Amino acid sequence: MKRTAVVTAGTGGIGLETASGLAEAGFAVTVVGRDAGRGARAVERINSGGAAHPARFLAADLGSLDEVRTLAARIADVHPELTVLVNNVGAMFPDRQERDGVEASFVVNHLSPYLLTELLLPVLAAGAPSRVVNVTSGAVVAAKRVFDAAEPPGGYYGFHWYGRAKLANLAYTLDLAARLDGTGVSVFAADPGGAATGMTDGTMTDPKIVSPALRLLWPLVRRKFERSTSGPASAAARSSVVAATDEALKGRTGLVIGPHGGPVPIFRAATDPRIADAVRALSERHAPLTRPHLDGRSG
Repeated sequence: MKRTAVVTAGTGGIGLETASGLAEAGFAVTVVGRDAGRGARAVERINSGGAAHPARFLAADLGSLDEVRTLAARIADVHPELTVLVNNVGAMFPDRQERDGVEASFVVNHLSPYLLTELLLPVLAAGAPSRVVNVTSGAVVAAKRVFDAAEPPGGYYGFHWYGRAKLANLAYTLDLAARLDGTGVSVFAADPGGAATGMTDGTMTDPKIVSPALRLLWPLVRRKFERSTSGPASAAARSSVVAATDEALKGRTGLVIGPHGGPVPIFRAATDPRIADAVRALSERHAPLTRPHLDGRSG
């Protein structure tokens, strides 16, 4: 049976390297991105590498939950049985922005992959044994761990808000793994470490992305950021490719695969059931799986 894979934000950087690695492993790969030109170039590169199955591109703005819903329906049409979903999308904003009325980091880094995954569970179940791979980040350690609302109180600092959204998604990943245990759908987080990508270029050089306390140490913080984002995207994609393909992970679930391609310790806060419960409630509130009718009934 043909193995199929979808990689979001797959037209460049770590996503493209991940998609290329999956194609080399024999998967029929679909890459998702906003720009049709970048999508065409990504497909051309993947296919030029001798892929066993032609790659394809689907256009979607993953910062729009309506477009995520449309994307899920299109993926289900293309891949009625899906083997691998890699939620690679990520974004850090130096200035506060909103998407669909919600703080943008939380939408792009958590609500978008959450919604896409939940909507694609039927086709992942049909393709079982299958895998969900959610790309996480070491920035979770800098996150505020309060999830009473989509956005915590206090000033906006892009790096910390990014880390908080990634923590929400990591907690969701582990919660989903437990929920799907025994169904044939395995769920992993992949920590790429650091790489020079479109997301890190420029953003990580702006001191306003961190809290005032860290700005006092900005020369040290900036050097740390520079070291952590200096590696090639091809190396950073290793964790995602391993999580998606490694036979040694068969039958396992709920692991974080680190930059060197093996399981690593899980950030403790992500295992807190109170955080998981709060994240689940926020996700269901801001990214409902069904659309409300005008009369207030869901369906």
